[in-house]
Amino acid sequence: MKTPSEFELIKQYFSALTPSRDDVLLGIGDDCALLQTPTGKAVAVSIDTLVSGQHFEPNTSAYDLGHKSLAVGLSDLAAMGAEPAWFTLALTLPGVDVEWLQDFSRGLAALAGEHGIQLVGGDTTSGPLTISIQVHGFTDVEHTLKRSGAQSGDMIYVTGTLGDAGAALALAKGDAKLAAALNLADRDYLQQRLNKPTPRVDFGEQLAGLPTAAIDISDGLLADLGHILEASGKDNKSLGARIDLARLPLSAALQKLPIEKAQQFALSAGDDYELCFTASPAEFGCLQADFADRCTRIGIVDSQAGIYRIDDKGKLVTITTEKAGYEHFTSS
Repeated sequence: MKTPSEFELIKQYFSALTPSRDDVLLGIGDDCALLQTPTGKAVAVSIDTLVSGQHFEPNTSAYDLGHKSLAVGLSDLAAMGAEPAWFTLALTLPGVDVEWLQDFSRGLAALAGEHGIQLVGGDTTSGPLTISIQVHGFTDVEHTLKRSGAQSGDMIYVTGTLGDAGAALALAKGDAKLAAALNLADRDYLQQRLNKPTPRVDFGEQLAGLPTAAIDISDGLLADLGHILEASGKDNKSLGARIDLARLPLSAALQKLPIEKAQQFALSAGDDYELCFTASPAEFGCLQADFADRCTRIGIVDSQAGIYRIDDKGKLVTITTEKAGYEHFTSS
């Protein structure tokens, strides 16, 4: 069988993959896409790269990879309160595998259709399996969510549950004690949370204007909350945070683990793609009334640098884990 050319691959698997948008004047097939930005809106842009063996296991299903490779970018848009619009795809393949391409494109298309985001261009090349997606979304400049803006006294919130993806990674690496504590349904659930994260796009859009700062949890709660505190600090001084460990939202699967182990996953494991945001006490009533079922208040921003918990004697104790978050060039 003749190996399809680059242009044949694009035409067969990607040209009509996603919904068509009126603001795409010229999409796939030319040297550049032509895109129309709505009046009064800013364009939020983010790019993420997933590398086989580094960001996902080589045996991960192609369908799940299609979903996840777009989900991580959509999560960035959610953290800015942006409405998804367009994305581009750069796909490096070790060879042409028709079945893999069919499944990958189906996973990609399913999530793109759910969020009304259109594929408008990209590139394919030969090499180790690598997936890069750049997303673009629209945001109201006055209500854009940013990492900076948190103030001492602000409440700290997170969406969903934390640590599930980290537990799935530990299972994949052969953690026998973890596997013994969980049944098959638990392990399947955690695997789905790792491979098919849910970007909180709608929630991010609905939140716009309420939080003082926001970020998506891709590298772990401690690391990403730390980015908010650093970006929001003044005079070269970072803010701090007090976290109530008992309030960390844990899935039913993680609740079966020793509490210290579950909290460790929740604090330091990456790949959850939930949102972490801060809001002033004045917004607490609104958040409780409108979003209480979708987010959990876990702590408060403090003027003392560092991230702490309160011990049984009421003293502040620095939160420590085996690692504070994912590092691209040091994590295994």
